[in-house]
Amino acid sequence: MKTSLEVEYWVVDDTGDLVPPETLLDVSDQVDPEFVEPMLEIKTTPCESMAELREELRGRIGRVVDAAHDQHKRLVPLATPLSASPADIPYREKDSTDLQRRIVGPTFDDARFCAGTHVHFEQSNVVDQLNALTAIDPAFALVNSAAHYRGERILECARPFLYRRSCYETCPEQGQLWPYVDSVAEWERRLEDAYDSFRERALERGVDQATFETEFSPYDAVWNPVRLRTAMPTVEWRSPDTALPSQVLQLAGAVRSIVSQADANGTVVDDSAAIASDAAVDSRGVRDPLALPAFDTVESVTDAAIYDGLDGAGVQRYLRGLGFTPSAYDPLADRMPDSRLTDRQARNLRLRAADRLEADLEHHRVRVA
Repeated sequence: MKTSLEVEYWVVDDTGDLVPPETLLDVSDQVDPEFVEPMLEIKTTPCESMAELREELRGRIGRVVDAAHDQHKRLVPLATPLSASPADIPYREKDSTDLQRRIVGPTFDDARFCAGTHVHFEQSNVVDQLNALTAIDPAFALVNSAAHYRGERILECARPFLYRRSCYETCPEQGQLWPYVDSVAEWERRLEDAYDSFRERALERGVDQATFETEFSPYDAVWNPVRLRTAMPTVEWRSPDTALPSQVLQLAGAVRSIVSQADANGTVVDDSAAIASDAAVDSRGVRDPLALPAFDTVESVTDAAIYDGLDGAGVQRYLRGLGFTPSAYDPLADRMPDSRLTDRQARNLRLRAADRLEADLEHHRVRVA
C-alpha cells in the first residue's frame, strides 16, 4: 500500500517571529505554500515502504531546514503558534479562502492557527480503509503538539478543537468526523449532501452560484479528518498535528499497519469485541476481520482526547486496543507550560521547538552515518 505524507510547518525568523517562507518555496516542487503566509507544506511522493518514506521525508525536510538557515529562518513543528494574533497570520490571496470565510462565518479564522499532518494511503479496499481510519481518529493525541491558542492554554489538544469544534461548528459536515460507511456509494451520497448544504449556505450569504461552483467541487468542499481524494487517488487521514519528523513517521507506520490489516482482512463493527493489532486466524488459516468499536465510542474517546489528551478517560486503553503503544510516544505539548504565555515566551518556545526538529533530523543523520 503506497503511502505519502504532507507536513505543515510554521516559519519563523531567528527571534521566533512568524514570517513568510518566500524563497523556501523554491527549494523543491514538493514544497508548497499554505493558505496563510507564515506556513509551508512539505510533501513526499507515494512510497512503497516505510523505509523509503522515512528517508524521503527526512531528506526533504532537511533540505528546507538548511535553506532556511541561510535566510535566518527556522521551521517550527507546533500545531498552533501558541500565542499570535490574526494580524500575525495573514491569509494568502486566494478566492476559495475568501469564499470559505464568507460561507462558514467568523469562526473560519480559527483555521489559520492550525498546522497538521496528512497521511495518504493508496486506495484499495476503500470502505475498510475509510472505516479503519475513522476508528483510529483519537490517535492524534499521540503526537499532540500544542495546547495553547492566542496565549491561553485552552485544552490538551488545541488544533482538533479549533478546527472541528470551533471553525466548522456551524458546518459540521464540512469539517467533523463522519460515521462509518457500508459502501463507496454511501460516502459519495454524503459528499453530495454536504456539497449541496454548503452551496445552499453560500447562496444564503449572497455568493453567486456560478462563482461557488467554479471554486468548489464536492470533493473539494469538505475538510474532514478522513476523506477520499480522487486526484491521487488516496484515502487521506488528516487528524494528527504537525510534530517532529520521527513522531510523524512513528505514527504513520503504526496507522499504516492497522489500515493494511483492514485492507487485507476487512472490518466489522463490534463494540463488544477486543480490538487487536494482529487479526485472529481460525483453523482454516483465515484471518478474522478487524473489529472496530461503535461510532458512538469513537466520538466519545475523540472528545476525551481533545480535552485531556492521552490522560483522557479511556483514551490509552482504546488506543492500545487498536494496536498502538501510547507509552512509546512523547507529545510535544506535554513539554509546554500550563500557564498563560506572553508573546515573548511563545517566541522562545517556537525556537525551542525548531531546535528539537533540527536535533531530530541530526540524530537520524548520525545514526545513518
